[in-house]
Amino acid sequence: MLDLINLRKTFNPNTINEKVALNGVSLHLEDGDFVTMIGGNGAGKSTLLNAIAGVWQVDDGKIVIDGTDITGLSEHKRAPWLGRVFQDPMMGTAATMQIIENLALAKRRGQKRGLKPGVTKAEKDEYRDLLATLGLGLENRITEKVGLLSGGQRQALTLLMATLNKPKLLMLDEHTAALDPRTAEKVLTLSDQIIKENNLMTMMVTHNMKDAIRYGNRLIMMNDGKIILDIRGEEKKNLTVKALMDEFARASGEEITSDKALLS
Repeated sequence: MLDLINLRKTFNPNTINEKVALNGVSLHLEDGDFVTMIGGNGAGKSTLLNAIAGVWQVDDGKIVIDGTDITGLSEHKRAPWLGRVFQDPMMGTAATMQIIENLALAKRRGQKRGLKPGVTKAEKDEYRDLLATLGLGLENRITEKVGLLSGGQRQALTLLMATLNKPKLLMLDEHTAALDPRTAEKVLTLSDQIIKENNLMTMMVTHNMKDAIRYGNRLIMMNDGKIILDIRGEEKKNLTVKALMDEFARASGEEITSDKALLS
């Protein structure tokens, strides 16, 4: 499980550019929880994921995964617990390396490297089978350079790499925002399938309110560095975009605008 306890983060403190990014964020997730996160630009969504990932240290609070306090750990030391897919399809993979080599790197994430062969025959067979599940024909292109793939193919591969070792927490940071609508739908469907099959605890940031409602078992809205809405269960199943906008207005005291969340 994941426990975020009173997380606080301020950028450029005591200057004219001071920005309170996280203002006492607390959250508890159980194994298998799939949480979608929405909110306007600067609401704190990506800052929260970066704090969990260790991109920067929080000013105050605790981050606990499966009973282990990882708050003080560096980014690379948190790798065994976490998987992450970014908005930019160019991130998360090595463009000049082969598809199979990228998968081998992901398989060894958080482990010590030795002088053994980079990819064994058994691994090749495993990776072909995994790639086949994507339905993109990549299992027949395992020696191609990742840089030759389309954005959608690359994002699907990154998703596979992020979940190869079944992380304790999968973080999807607007991972379909840079894709065309049809490709984005394909990647979202794949994401949902992988999450369900592996019962992965997941946090997915999105600006699309329909996707936030459609996917996951829980929806969180952030505003000004705080969680202002936490909707789950039957309430989430019956949620509509209009009802969500009304809830935002009630919780935040302001009307939702186009830059708060993008409607598809």
